[in-house]
Amino acid sequence: MTRTRIEGLLAAFPKLMNTGKQHTFVETESVRYVYQPMEKLYMVLITTKNSNILEDLETLRLFSRVIPEYCRALEENEISEHCFDLIFAFDEIVALGYRENVNLAQIRTFTEMDSHEEKVFRAVRETQEREAKAEMRRKAKELQQARRDAERQGKKAPGFGGFGSSAVSGGSTAAMITETIIETEKTKVAPAPARPSGPSKALKLGAKGKEVDNFVDKLKSEGETIMSSNAGKRSSEAAKVLTPPVNMESVHMKIEEKITLTCGRDGGLQNMELHGMIMLRISDDKFGRIRLHVENEDKKGVQLQTHPNVDKKLFTAESLIGLKNPEKSFPVNSDVGVLKWRLQTTEESFIPLTINCWPSESGNGCDVNIEYELQEENLELNDVVITIPLPSGVGAPVIGEIDGEYRHDSRRNTLEWCLPVIDAKNKSGSLEFSIAGQPNDFFPVQVSFISKKNYCNIQVTKVTQVDGNSPVRFSTETTFLVDKYEIL
Repeated sequence: MTRTRIEGLLAAFPKLMNTGKQHTFVETESVRYVYQPMEKLYMVLITTKNSNILEDLETLRLFSRVIPEYCRALEENEISEHCFDLIFAFDEIVALGYRENVNLAQIRTFTEMDSHEEKVFRAVRETQEREAKAEMRRKAKELQQARRDAERQGKKAPGFGGFGSSAVSGGSTAAMITETIIETEKTKVAPAPARPSGPSKALKLGAKGKEVDNFVDKLKSEGETIMSSNAGKRSSEAAKVLTPPVNMESVHMKIEEKITLTCGRDGGLQNMELHGMIMLRISDDKFGRIRLHVENEDKKGVQLQTHPNVDKKLFTAESLIGLKNPEKSFPVNSDVGVLKWRLQTTEESFIPLTINCWPSESGNGCDVNIEYELQEENLELNDVVITIPLPSGVGAPVIGEIDGEYRHDSRRNTLEWCLPVIDAKNKSGSLEFSIAGQPNDFFPVQVSFISKKNYCNIQVTKVTQVDGNSPVRFSTETTFLVDKYEIL
């Protein structure tokens, strides 16, 4: 099948799709589309019309179960980031148009490509190299000893290679070589490190690191403010490098929420969308058969959804997360999303942090007043950065009053208002500055932050074993971060 044909079939799919069904198929004259919604995305399987629909559905389910193994969130940018891993995994499921009889564990093993024969080969090669080095040292000592014995008896050193007069010069050359080898061995302070078992890095990408560092040092010496590479990342990426909790128990949960928010400069919430998920990780198989006690104190109308393998009736009746089959265990040493929730609203009272930017024209340009106010007082926002765009080519702003600190980035033409913590004790603050420009030059204002308290009051309060209901020690890691937060 040609690439043009595939692109044409994919382009036709959205027009044929009938929304409102959870799991269905569409047929045309030549092909059948089998698809399944996955949050904002669709997993589509294109087959011929004479294929087995039951086998197609089973293959589709396996495809959809593979994606969370590699992607933390079912979003387009996350899929793109792990596209090669996904392609390799998909290649294990379908070969030459037919489905392979594999499960998730086998796919994970195949894609790791861990070869026992390769490990044995490397171990044998390292042993041979060590033996060759030991033999070289032994031969060098023998040559050295032979030379000393010859000098002690007043004879010429034995020749190595050549005939007649060249034998003497050959002997002196060999003596020099042996001396060099032994001197080299003596000067070594520590033994050479063993070769790593991983692949060799013969081709080093990014070998210009030292040059870049020297260039950065020169810029710093000239007084330029250099931001670290993490500063340019979005908070969702910055959250990945947060240090994990010190006491990580055998049962560990990550509660992560992402917010996307767009406000108007004159007030009014255009759209606010929040996605949350509880990820369960079990590192000890004796805690595989457990149940999570969830406490949901949300009053904002959050839509909850459990994993397909979780007993939905049990969760609805008793707020317990457990598998449909109590005899089965949760997967070990892998992050499993057991519960997710979604909130979409245009209610202004739900905005966690309101930003009011008020530019007013003056004789010399614009006086800008900007203030923030924390509406959700139970939150504690850390590393808050409010980024205000500035007109280009007008110089640095003149700061009047400020709560917190600021950074002026002359290259990106932005003013960053930095606040380490915003909480109930520090719920409001303001910044005033003057600069040449028009009121429209200072929008859109962007906000980023990270919080260790989640927005929706959904927590795991207790973990118990299925047999006997005995309590299990667990640890929790909560993150609330920004995907997009703009005042237009």
